[in-house]
Amino acid sequence: MGDTFHSGFVALIGRPNVGKSTLMNALIGQKIAAVSDRAQTTRKRIQTVYTEENGQIVFLDTPGITRAKNKLGDYMLEVSGSAMSEVDVILWLVEPTTFIGAGESTIIERLSRVKIPVILCIHKVDTVDEERLAACIDTYRKELDFAEVVPVSAVKNKNLDELIRVLFSHLPEGPMFFDADTVTDERVRDIAAELIREQALRMLDKEIPHGIAVLVERMSERPDGSLTDVDATIICERESHKGIIIGKGGTMLRKIGTAARKEIEDLLEQKVNLKLWVKVRPNWRDNAMLLKEYGYLSPKKK
Repeated sequence: MGDTFHSGFVALIGRPNVGKSTLMNALIGQKIAAVSDRAQTTRKRIQTVYTEENGQIVFLDTPGITRAKNKLGDYMLEVSGSAMSEVDVILWLVEPTTFIGAGESTIIERLSRVKIPVILCIHKVDTVDEERLAACIDTYRKELDFAEVVPVSAVKNKNLDELIRVLFSHLPEGPMFFDADTVTDERVRDIAAELIREQALRMLDKEIPHGIAVLVERMSERPDGSLTDVDATIICERESHKGIIIGKGGTMLRKIGTAARKEIEDLLEQKVNLKLWVKVRPNWRDNAMLLKEYGYLSPKKK
């Protein structure tokens, strides 16, 4: 790159659970996006910033591309599609396997129509040997003409520097879009809501997490700066789910709250007093007004 400054926008796309948020958090060195082994962990487009002396990358972490089952699913697909149409580079994350399923085929079909560089990022390479990795690369190269193929492991911090180098090599010369110390343009309360939802995803039964949202009602630092008070509500779709989220004698809600509080304290670098409530809003995922209230706004059309 020399002395020139390169900058641009990179969309992270892929099937649910391939590790987009984990990779993005590792690249920027801070936890911004919720991470779990459940599908639909990322629902919104989360924008983060990586800056070094000679360049700046703005990452757009998008929801996993899968078939929509409700208005929330439609919104998530719209977010992913919108991100792909307004960036300089697409970074497609896949797992190190030679099996190309329906999800990957759908993404390949979409990517075959784009006019910008597509970089294939094979994630979780710490789980396979060199032979299987080579077979995976060969399989995907037959499907699409990639600008580059980069194998990485976010968990093992493997090849992340090379990935950054490759991304910069495909970005144009340009301005610094954000201050050098900016890591995200997300509101702190939105990140806090994601961290609470992440803990709920980790701890609750499989069927419940898809039907929950988290709304931070209040976040305020005490005048003496000793701690920050956070009041948040977990939204669910059924009374029976409310009972499970609260747990016997409030045990599950306390468990979620304790884990989430620690994450928010790490984020704020300050003690936190977290209070959680649970409310039932039947079929909120198909209610446009509630989706808007909970922050699921359609991407702005240019």
